[in-house]
Amino acid sequence: MRETAGAIIGVDVGTSVTKAVAFDRDGHTLHIASRPSALLRAPGGIVEQDLEDVLGSVASVVREVATALPGPPAALALTGQGDGLWLRDAEGRAVRRMISWMDGRAAGLVTGWQRDGTVREIFRHTGSGMFPGCHAPLLAWLAAHEPDTLRRAAVAGYCVDAIAQRLTGTVSVDASDATLPFLDPVTRTYSPAALAACGVSDWAHLLPEPAAPHTVLVLDAQGAALLGLPEGLPVTSGPYDLPACAIGSGVRQAGDGLLTVGTTLACQVLTDRADGPRDGEPAGMWLCTPRSGHWLRALPAMVGTAGIDWVLGLVGASTGDLETLLERSPAGARGVTALPFLSEAGERAPFVSPGARASFEGMSLGHDRADVVRAMCEAVGYAARHCLEAAGLSRTLIACGGGTRSAGWMKTFAGILGRPVRVPLEPEVGARGAAVVARAALGDPVDEEQWYARYRLVEPDERERDGYERGYADYRERVAAARTRWDGQPAAV
Repeated sequence: MRETAGAIIGVDVGTSVTKAVAFDRDGHTLHIASRPSALLRAPGGIVEQDLEDVLGSVASVVREVATALPGPPAALALTGQGDGLWLRDAEGRAVRRMISWMDGRAAGLVTGWQRDGTVREIFRHTGSGMFPGCHAPLLAWLAAHEPDTLRRAAVAGYCVDAIAQRLTGTVSVDASDATLPFLDPVTRTYSPAALAACGVSDWAHLLPEPAAPHTVLVLDAQGAALLGLPEGLPVTSGPYDLPACAIGSGVRQAGDGLLTVGTTLACQVLTDRADGPRDGEPAGMWLCTPRSGHWLRALPAMVGTAGIDWVLGLVGASTGDLETLLERSPAGARGVTALPFLSEAGERAPFVSPGARASFEGMSLGHDRADVVRAMCEAVGYAARHCLEAAGLSRTLIACGGGTRSAGWMKTFAGILGRPVRVPLEPEVGARGAAVVARAALGDPVDEEQWYARYRLVEPDERERDGYERGYADYRERVAAARTRWDGQPAAV
């Protein structure tokens, strides 16, 4: 029987699903609960969420997990989706629907900022790129279209700090969440020049000050009543899901990388420098971590399992058919190629192009649906390699996310990346990372060797190496050519 006293409940508030996981002192998973949240879509690329619905999902999963424990947990550790714009009043109530990071309404602003040099200027100041669903274009869009909404707001934050405010009564944002696009990652302060370049200096007072690493909040009476937990329980808020997944999966040394194969594809590499050259492609960001002198070079692409789900539906298949379809089509998809950019918001890493769109080439009557599915799986793999190379991967690569459940697709990733890939056996690495941070914040750090010891290793097939090398070179050339159409300007290969 595992010791459950002092368990920590990690909560990962995802875009469409909220999960709570109880971890014991040795990192074993005790209980898991999940509940969906609704995405509210409307014409014009609008993607929003209702704060009360998301908060209700947190309450539901925490109560379920806490009920399965013999006593109260030692702490509640929050993580979740980043970016978007979660506007609240001083009491943490929504002043409008929360705008998702997937939202595309500000795509025209980003395109204009790319053309007039604003995006590149921001990149020089903060090392962050820009995409339609981040704070800068969303604040600028609201200033133009809903100025009264901004005037009613007290906080322009994110998902995790919005939940934390309602549970603790405190406005406190993790520096990782505050990164894109205004934060200087070295000083952990907002750049006035970046705010001015985007024309949103008048709204800078809405941005919460980044909290110091290992800040601990406490559950207030309202939060305690909502969750059914004791008032005064320690609560940690952040880092958000990208760095939390890196921490929870075992990214520990500079050069280690994480590939998160989820709805979208998040690629990150740990680095001990955040002051590298900022004259390249203005995309991604340097994320602050709780560890002094270390950052994550993050390139979160918009492609991922959503694209695979889409192509499976297109050919009349389901996720249960993926393994069989990959087995039926050899590496290279018998000449069928794809560009995987299906998001309405285009692409944001390792390049930013709101107009990026998907395509298939090389098809004939001699091909079948297996070739089409494999071509999309390989295209996402090539996108992952593009991101990880740009982020500086040089050591161990770890993969997590729902897509890692497919053995065939993971074999494809390993082949395209040309390296072994570690897949943690313990589930929910985002909540796990939040729990690791909470333990450190409470002065009770985990035994990392024990927490990260369980994984399976996926090796590349050397017989496929040359073919994937040619496929990757072709992919890069096709992306560069397509960007001249999407963006109206040449792009480097």
